[in-house]
Amino acid sequence: MTSKEEPRDNNSLSSSSTATRLKYTIKERACKTVSKPLVHRLDIEDLFSNPSNFNDKPNLDVLKQHILLEGRLTEQAALRIIETGTDFLREEPTLLNIDAPLTICGDVHGQFYDLMKLFDVGGSPSNTRYLFLGDYVDRGYFGIECVLYLWSLKIHYPQTFFLLRGNHECRHLTDHFTFKQECLVKYTEKIYDSCMEAFDCLPLAAVMNNQFLCVHAGLSPEIHTLDDIQQLDRFREPPAYGAMCDLLWSDPVADFGNEDGSSKLAATSRTSAPVKSSESLYLPNAARGCSYFYTYAAINEFLVRNKIRSIIRGHEAQDTGYRMYKISPDTGYPALITLFSAPNYCDAYQNKAAIMKYENNIVKIKQFNCSSHPYCLPNFMDVFTWSLPFIYEKINDILLKMLNICSDEELAEYDENFYSLIENNQVDQRKEQIRSKIRAVGKVAKAYKRLRELNENALTLHGLTPSNSMTELDKVKTAEVEVAASILREKAASTEERFSKVKVLDQVNERMPSPRTIIPSGDPGIAERI
Repeated sequence: MTSKEEPRDNNSLSSSSTATRLKYTIKERACKTVSKPLVHRLDIEDLFSNPSNFNDKPNLDVLKQHILLEGRLTEQAALRIIETGTDFLREEPTLLNIDAPLTICGDVHGQFYDLMKLFDVGGSPSNTRYLFLGDYVDRGYFGIECVLYLWSLKIHYPQTFFLLRGNHECRHLTDHFTFKQECLVKYTEKIYDSCMEAFDCLPLAAVMNNQFLCVHAGLSPEIHTLDDIQQLDRFREPPAYGAMCDLLWSDPVADFGNEDGSSKLAATSRTSAPVKSSESLYLPNAARGCSYFYTYAAINEFLVRNKIRSIIRGHEAQDTGYRMYKISPDTGYPALITLFSAPNYCDAYQNKAAIMKYENNIVKIKQFNCSSHPYCLPNFMDVFTWSLPFIYEKINDILLKMLNICSDEELAEYDENFYSLIENNQVDQRKEQIRSKIRAVGKVAKAYKRLRELNENALTLHGLTPSNSMTELDKVKTAEVEVAASILREKAASTEERFSKVKVLDQVNERMPSPRTIIPSGDPGIAERI
């Protein structure tokens, strides 16, 4: 809220007093628009009108306003929302059947403030039917807030508000990216474990109006009919291969709808040999490190066999928030539609977001831009940890000045005559010790300078790296980090050009992470792979 300014009298006010007034107004506005995060945590009594009644529903307005001000919940209140919402999800079939009208939304990725904008654009869940295609967490900094609010909506509107599972709703990715650390920073490991159990209960796909198959990623060579999806065991951690993995990880080929012999050959050369059973329909997905690329022919074959019009999916960032692929000759609709509902993905892509409203056989795409949100340091670092490289560098500068009591000429003289002086036992031990210390501190200073530069690049790259520490970030190739930082700082680049460049740089984070080796405590000789 801005303060109301008094009318100016140009004849009585000097230019200096006018400048002072303007500065004061700006400062006053800043003070009134920036709020401190709430310290009080909402408890069950604050959210539920009748806490003892487990059929009672959380107060959505109170929850929303509290989260918008960066407030948090007590562990007891958060667990009640997650577990109650999970009970509704557990009772739903693996393949949902949903009637139109319906508003379909793509990836959210922990962007809570953009999620609020989504509901402003799409309509209130109280009178609008919603289907989300997965990926509610990771890469953004408000994943647990998205979970708490979406699960609360599920509690309020179990028959009109639907959630599917994305590839990020699993233990493997949330541990590799940011969601697990976010839960540990903001809440407890118990909250994280409860979220993982909730994710295991999310349905895998939905059929809208008996016309559209809605899924997070796409098809699988192991899925021929809709009933094949219904028969899957979804109550588990997604495997690294198989039909469930494909529903969450697969992608259309790069030249979807324009495939020919040369493009197939190129795709094959970039990966391994095609699947022998359906070599013209599916190719190994080297970009993701798992699952498949599916072709236009594969989609059309599935649509005809199952008598549906199109497939709607998320999973891939889009510059305009959506993409409609080539029209199927059998249905007259785009064979495939991709939706992405996280604007300015990772605070770097500068993409728009989109949702799709389907009613009376009419498709409407609504786009929206990103909303401002509270600033967070990369990977939930606290200010002290973030500032250590800067502090260390300055301390080393001071140490170097304190220790450098020898001139360059003296040090050079000792370098030239060092061995002869040793033979004559004429080495000044004190000065030699100081020179060794200077060299040692110099090496440390150089290392801390490198850490400080990486720290600055991490802030520039912000959400593009899943690394949880500066030690991990130091493993990133220097050239890649510097190139990425320069691209992100480039003001003149067009939005489309910037989006393309950032997407290329972010490809490494789109892959399925390699399994980590875990050594159980007390037995270092035994290792488990997860």
